[in-house]
Amino acid sequence: MCIVGGGFTGLWTAIHLKQADPSLDVVLIEAGVCGGQGSGRNGGFVMTAWSKFGTLKKICGTQDARSYARTVQQAVSDIGSFCEVNGIDGNFHQGGWLWTATNRAQVDAWKYTVDELAAAGEHPYELLDPAEVAARSGSASHVAGIFEAAPATIHPGRLVRGLAEHARKLGVTVLEGTAMTELGGSPAPVVTTARGSIRADKVVLSISAWATAIAEIRRSLVVIASDVIATDPVPERLDAIGWGVGLSISDSRRLVNYYRTTDDGRVVFGKGGGGLALGSRITSSFNTSPDAAEQVRAQFTRTYPMLCDVPITRHWRGAVDYSATGLPFAGPLARQPQILVAAGFSGNGVGPSYVAGTALADMVLGREVGRLPESLRRPRGGRMPPEPVRYLAGRVVREAVRRKEAAEDLGRTPGRLLAGVASLDPTGFTDRGNS
Repeated sequence: MCIVGGGFTGLWTAIHLKQADPSLDVVLIEAGVCGGQGSGRNGGFVMTAWSKFGTLKKICGTQDARSYARTVQQAVSDIGSFCEVNGIDGNFHQGGWLWTATNRAQVDAWKYTVDELAAAGEHPYELLDPAEVAARSGSASHVAGIFEAAPATIHPGRLVRGLAEHARKLGVTVLEGTAMTELGGSPAPVVTTARGSIRADKVVLSISAWATAIAEIRRSLVVIASDVIATDPVPERLDAIGWGVGLSISDSRRLVNYYRTTDDGRVVFGKGGGGLALGSRITSSFNTSPDAAEQVRAQFTRTYPMLCDVPITRHWRGAVDYSATGLPFAGPLARQPQILVAAGFSGNGVGPSYVAGTALADMVLGREVGRLPESLRRPRGGRMPPEPVRYLAGRVVREAVRRKEAAEDLGRTPGRLLAGVASLDPTGFTDRGNS
């Protein structure tokens, strides 16, 4: 059994496989270091799937949507329990999530989702009055919001490295610095690397944004960049504004701002949509961008003006595999069922990766797959346009979204044409109905 990719999905798959069958020979290869890409370059949110319930319902039906969302919610707690039991210091804090508005145009962005959930008998969110939102978030820039108790925060790098070490203890052969150079063979696939070849009954590709190299799913994914900055530690100042450790916050933009505090008193502040890949070419620009870092800093100081003098000492950027539906999928390739792929985590993969790893392990072992609905075992939804149309159109739409949201920050109503072009953006951190 061979797993390609040493991020959360690959490591959870390896761990679940060895827990289910300790005699199984599992080899995991990673081109760099485990967690060196998206799993270690995110903002440290462990979200549920309730904010995507409207899309889940359309794709899976109400019953499967509820079941999957409950499963992902349980996965958040399971990750925390796993860390505690196995001594992994991932800075796990189940402090909940504030879904907020930072301008008047964003108010009630959650209404579509809350209404869909209520119709299904689910009520994971608590509506807060504006004063409570401002108090919990530590800033009056938040003018409205709702709260969900289940989400958590983590130190993603510590968690992923802890999982890699635990996988080794279970007997998984983890080969870092080992890139796959070719994948072929039938019926038994062969994974070729510069260090040799691995023949396996099944291969799991947990390569996130790099899954765009697979022809079967290429047009179901778009690769965008997300940028994150971190401040110097300022625990006393965070205490003074009332922003505690463990609470994750995001606003309601398409180009979402998302932020949390850390155990040592830093602010970690991220922003989605900072770049767009042409086809499957994920270049060095997805590693760092000083211009993007400056844009994120500007958003941070706008949201927390009382912290505008705090030095920014870290910046990282990661490639996000955004699916046409905004939902992940995990399952076999149609023409090569012995090869399984998980992708489309859309910037919200920490919790769903645990579920995907369990489902992939079940698929490999030939067991019933109970945690992942059939509808999420293959790419779904509309297909992205071919390149270079997708890239060029994406640039135009992203610029329209940026201008629309900048106008809304100033209290202006965007023009009809600008709003129409911006509405073509298929991405989003949350569901927002037809808005």
